[in-house]
Amino acid sequence: MAVEATVAPAASDPADERRVRGPRGGGLGRFIGYRLLAGLGTLLFVLLFNFFLFRMLPGDPAARYRGVRSINPEDLDRIRDELTAPLPEQFIAYLKDPLALDGISSWKGQPVWDLVSGRAWPTIVLLGTTTVVAVVIGVWVGIKAGWNRGGRFDKVSTAVTLLFYATPEFWLGLLLILFFSTGIGFLPGIFPSGGVIDSGLEPLSFAGIGSIAEHTVLPATALAAVYLAEYSLIMRASMVDELGQDYLMTARAKGMMDRLVRRRHAVPNASLPTITLIFLNIGFIIGGAITVETVFSYPGLGLLTFEAVSEQDYVLMQALFLVFTGSVIVFNIVADILIAVIDPRIRT
Repeated sequence: MAVEATVAPAASDPADERRVRGPRGGGLGRFIGYRLLAGLGTLLFVLLFNFFLFRMLPGDPAARYRGVRSINPEDLDRIRDELTAPLPEQFIAYLKDPLALDGISSWKGQPVWDLVSGRAWPTIVLLGTTTVVAVVIGVWVGIKAGWNRGGRFDKVSTAVTLLFYATPEFWLGLLLILFFSTGIGFLPGIFPSGGVIDSGLEPLSFAGIGSIAEHTVLPATALAAVYLAEYSLIMRASMVDELGQDYLMTARAKGMMDRLVRRRHAVPNASLPTITLIFLNIGFIIGGAITVETVFSYPGLGLLTFEAVSEQDYVLMQALFLVFTGSVIVFNIVADILIAVIDPRIRT
């Protein structure tokens, strides 16, 4: 009589099941929590660094308030007491108000955040214009150059973008002022070289918007040329990496037109590094605008930083430093989360 053997199924390994199924739905939540925690740790380090950095600078911060007449005597005595207090007491007071919300500028004698908020909107206009122009043109150039690698457009665009990428922003700004503002030879000056709006105009009026656009052309061009080159080179390199992938050959083998292969398959996968770079550069442009705004006398946060350093306004410098570093940290976190949403592999 035959004996039938029954083989019990092998116990499955939970780790193998997880590898087969991939990351759980909570993987994105854990990733976001980790990035927020890491960003918070970086911000705490910046807060500590910000406190000691400006107290290591030469000079007496309290002495800067002696010539300020617009501060009432009570606030002036309070500020001097805070700046001359022992270092531990200064540190405790700093932690209570790290953004200097109650701070008074020793240069202008005005509340620090009145100065910062008043200069923020020109920088936001410059930042938005620069980002849109650089992303649209740079990504388009990178896609076309990478897809037709070795062609005439690729060679010319790569040479031009490398030239812009290696050009200092202040030098490019001076050239733009020379050719398009001052005028040279038969070329007349077209755009203004300073300010953000003509005097007497309301920013939200039709004439005011036109004046703001006219004043923003040259500084936005100087900034956008450098970042445009960066986007173009990164996008081109990503497109070249995607050209030899199997999924593109499969799409072509199925009879899909070349332009559809590029738009539906190559571009989405090649755009991930560029998306990260866009959000990282938004934070860095705010800091990089210092040079351009100074060259063009553009009254934004960049020029305000230069003026605060020149006047040794420690309280104002402390607030601006936190604005710049905080923007870099925030946009870095946003870039990481956005990439994790687009590409689930990043979460693991």
